[in-house]
Amino acid sequence: MRTRVHGSRRRPNPLRRRSDVVERWTVLVVAVLLLVGAPLAGTVAGWWAHDETRTVAAQQRADRHRVRAEVVGRTPDTLPSVEGGREQSYQVTVRWTEPGERPRTTKATVPAGTRTGDTVDVWFDARGRSVAPPPDESAVWQHTLAMGACAAGGTAGVILLGHMVVRRVAMRHRMDEWEREWARTEPEWTRRRA
Repeated sequence: MRTRVHGSRRRPNPLRRRSDVVERWTVLVVAVLLLVGAPLAGTVAGWWAHDETRTVAAQQRADRHRVRAEVVGRTPDTLPSVEGGREQSYQVTVRWTEPGERPRTTKATVPAGTRTGDTVDVWFDARGRSVAPPPDESAVWQHTLAMGACAAGGTAGVILLGHMVVRRVAMRHRMDEWEREWARTEPEWTRRRA
């Protein structure tokens, strides 16, 4: 003898509580949000970060210029300590000549290992201060991917946190329902009077 189970979820079940229905719908909503919402949030954040970073990089490329300069100052004997895995660098005096002008001398940041007399690429802003080079296309994409991944992960975390809160509230309601039902049923089972 076979029983049919088709459509059993739509039929009323006297054992199913309202908190069970809320929890079932919450799982469905969480699944859709995790599969659609989190990637969508990551994509939107990535596009925004890409546009912003490209704009900043273009502004920096317009404001900064690179010169080939000769190191004329004394370089340190010992290398500076490594900070956070960044490339080691230090400040020394450099000299360069722009076309049609007289030679200029200033302090600039050069890579570690540079010796007096070496020629290096140095970046300056419009005020003549030594600055880092503007971000290239790979740095723009790294920033884009990092922002997109963080946004998707943060969205997923918020969704899962919300799911946890809903489950906890549903469990509290379920326990309250059980307490009320037991308060009505206990006297019949134990033959005690309330």
